[in-house]
Amino acid sequence: MSESFSIGSRQVGRGHKPYLIAEMSGNHNHSLDRALEIVSAAAASGADAIKLQTYTAATMTLDLDTPGFVIDDPASPWNGRSLYDLYEEAHTPWDWHAPIMEHARSLGLHCFSSPFDSTAVDFLETLDVPAYKIASFELVDIPLIERVAATGKPVIMSTGMATVAEIGEAVMAARRAGAQNTILLKCTSTYPAEPLNTNLATIPTIRETFGCEVGLSDHTMGTGVAVASIALGAPLIEKHFTLARADGGVDSAFSLEPAEFRALREECDRAWQAIGTVTFGGTKAEEGSRLFRRSLYIAQDMKAGDVLTAENLRAIRPGYGLPPKYIDHLLGRRVLRDVVRGTPASWDLFVPAR
Repeated sequence: MSESFSIGSRQVGRGHKPYLIAEMSGNHNHSLDRALEIVSAAAASGADAIKLQTYTAATMTLDLDTPGFVIDDPASPWNGRSLYDLYEEAHTPWDWHAPIMEHARSLGLHCFSSPFDSTAVDFLETLDVPAYKIASFELVDIPLIERVAATGKPVIMSTGMATVAEIGEAVMAARRAGAQNTILLKCTSTYPAEPLNTNLATIPTIRETFGCEVGLSDHTMGTGVAVASIALGAPLIEKHFTLARADGGVDSAFSLEPAEFRALREECDRAWQAIGTVTFGGTKAEEGSRLFRRSLYIAQDMKAGDVLTAENLRAIRPGYGLPPKYIDHLLGRRVLRDVVRGTPASWDLFVPAR
């Protein structure tokens, strides 16, 4: 299994700094100016990419208010909304994509999208996006996955509620259709999600089962869950992003603000650096700390022939003498020469044992 691949010129994998995606979704609140401001804020907050969603209400659902077409979940931030009205509010107009992507490129950000049908893929191909994202609810849309994979671009797929069999079908479809690089994202399809339901322990199992890198699409509040995923090998994190939750919007309740995303950048990088490699015996950086270990020292002035006792041979700091484990071996032996208080114990000071 390859442990890295590229999105544009950026290497993504466990051997590289975490790749952070700021998901704009509907947080533009119907304003292109606000969308461009979100891009600027994401770049300033340390994001590697800004992600859009490409659909229209009509490509997502039917304009109906009958059961199934209206959200009926008191725990949902969209309870009572019809699907059509929700997608009409949340969608990013297609003629905004080019200026948003151009602005992102000018700031050194990648910009790509989640397409929700083949017409969206056709459109995004005209913009030469560097990658594609398959949303968790679309993981079972095999024709969509095959269309995306046929572009040859990296394919990022959220797992959400998918079973092992469903994930396997999606991965095989992507590979069969030509995807060279596929990364799965552990995802909990509730908005917001609770840490208790996130089950990050699944990340290594997904990676081993499907032979690809596994990141995190995180809908929890704060940064703790995302940072924890880095320790389990997640090389990519996706978080929803807004200028201010107080501004409202369909996804604002579970989106990070700029200062929070900056903290995510810093803490994910720290977590990644801290993983390092398996090592024992200290690092170069720790060499100077050896003086804080205890070791054996002469604690009183002694004359040649004096006997070592618990009063004149002690385990103290610094750590330049013999290790404390030898104290019982040395007590009762005699010193070979005069020794001043504060001399580190060494074998050449003592009469050899018989």
